[in-house]
Amino acid sequence: MKTQEKTVTELLKNKVALITGGNSGIGKAISIRAASEGAKIVIGARDEKTGKETVDYILSKGGEAFFIKADMSDPKQIDSLFEKTIEKYGEVDLACNNSATGGPQLPIHEIDSDIWNHMMSVNLTAPFLCMKHEIQHMLSKGGGSIVNMSSANGLIGTKGFTTYTANKHGLNGLTKSAALDYADKGIRINAVCPGGVETPMFNQTYGKNSEAWKKARDFHPIKQLGTPESIAGLVTFLWSDASSYVTGSCLSIDGALTAQ
Repeated sequence: MKTQEKTVTELLKNKVALITGGNSGIGKAISIRAASEGAKIVIGARDEKTGKETVDYILSKGGEAFFIKADMSDPKQIDSLFEKTIEKYGEVDLACNNSATGGPQLPIHEIDSDIWNHMMSVNLTAPFLCMKHEIQHMLSKGGGSIVNMSSANGLIGTKGFTTYTANKHGLNGLTKSAALDYADKGIRINAVCPGGVETPMFNQTYGKNSEAWKKARDFHPIKQLGTPESIAGLVTFLWSDASSYVTGSCLSIDGALTAQ
């Protein structure tokens, strides 16, 4: 039993994996799953308490993890995140640009420019800045795998979620273009586009078990929300050698939401 908890297949053995927002929700599940597959985990996030709790959990299961406090809306803190990661491990093999923020459900003419700018800084500019660092380090070592955490909102239009939808469409475009830029350099870049996943952010947006929450759940043809662990499984696959032919893809994992 202990062996099963410590490692599943060691798909990511001895790889250094950086996860932004790896302290909560989908990011936490990715951190735990990747650690169970043998990766050395670096969690970059604002919340030190939950970040260290996640690290402690991984350590208790025999994994390796390290927390770095970083606000993804601050470019200087992003720089520091990578400086400390390289100081600790000397390299970045795998990355998941997962940090994100939501916002009010409003039509365009009611959206405050400050809200637009903040969401853009976290949801699109931060992944861009992280990718600059990640790619630079991966080029120096001959390859790597990057996964950007996008959304089903990045594949379709969504009423009331204009800013978030624009952010995620932009992230998908960034993913595809960057994948082409580095396809012959050994660096694979993909995006994961989840539908509704029961996370703290989802529950905060809709109100846990409210009518709006149930309506959002039932809008998925599968009539259920995804789990953080299911998303973590896809990210692990995209990081592993099993997906060596996959790059430039924006993969939906949404209970047939975008198939409608």
